[in-house]
Amino acid sequence: MGMMMAVSFTRYGRLYYLDPGDHSPKVGDKVLVPTDAGNEVAECIWAPQWVSEDVGGLPVCAGMAGDEHLSRDESNRRRRAEARSVSKRLIKRHELPMKVIGVDYVDEENVYTVYFSAPHRVDFRALVRDLARNLRARVELRQIGPRDEARLQGGIGPCGRDLCCATFLKDFEPVSVRMAKDQDLPVNPLRIAGACGRLMCCLKYEHPLYGEFRATAPRTGLAVDTPEGPGVVVGHNVPSDSVIVRLNDGGRRCACSKASVCAPRQAYEAEYAEPVDDAAED
Repeated sequence: MGMMMAVSFTRYGRLYYLDPGDHSPKVGDKVLVPTDAGNEVAECIWAPQWVSEDVGGLPVCAGMAGDEHLSRDESNRRRRAEARSVSKRLIKRHELPMKVIGVDYVDEENVYTVYFSAPHRVDFRALVRDLARNLRARVELRQIGPRDEARLQGGIGPCGRDLCCATFLKDFEPVSVRMAKDQDLPVNPLRIAGACGRLMCCLKYEHPLYGEFRATAPRTGLAVDTPEGPGVVVGHNVPSDSVIVRLNDGGRRCACSKASVCAPRQAYEAEYAEPVDDAAED
């Protein structure tokens, strides 16, 4: 067990987990988070709480943010906003097919990092020189892909919730069309694509459950016996751990638990069920 808290650098942004150490911030308090560029100001989203998992190795909260930290944070936010505006203006002037996604700024080194997306590789050497001259600082440009673009921009997914990549998802994992097929989802890009235009990350969440279910459930078209009579399997309902059976008597469909139509279960009951003593009943 251990103590853990969660913070975010932007409202409704990605969550980062910390060890609160000796501090007890409340939700909404501004705290200091150790980063490669020094301590940065973030907002407490989850107050410190005990968790049952082993959470060793988390960064330790560097304390509560004071007025000087808040002032520095506000100054850096203004610089990032200015750099975004200048970048857009110069990109338009240079007629480059680039879209500014985000800007980072390290005040200790006076370095701006501009993240952008583009349909192909872009020669931005002249742009970098203009940016450095206008911002009076060193500038680095980094091209990112669609998934990272969605992570940085944030937004709402097809489910109506904040994007997983922009809130809690730490790393992107490979997602394939096969996962959608295994979950009986329509292989339609408009139905299974996220805000980034790529396959939704959440297709991977439940995929192992579908694999486990299919490994033990009777396949479609198999004749089975159910508590309501014999029939044929015509579908599966993985979330409810049941199969859909079309009964031979009348063609009615019913949902039966996987265990009730599973051949090993029936064989077990036939082997070990206690025999009924008809004479005793009489």
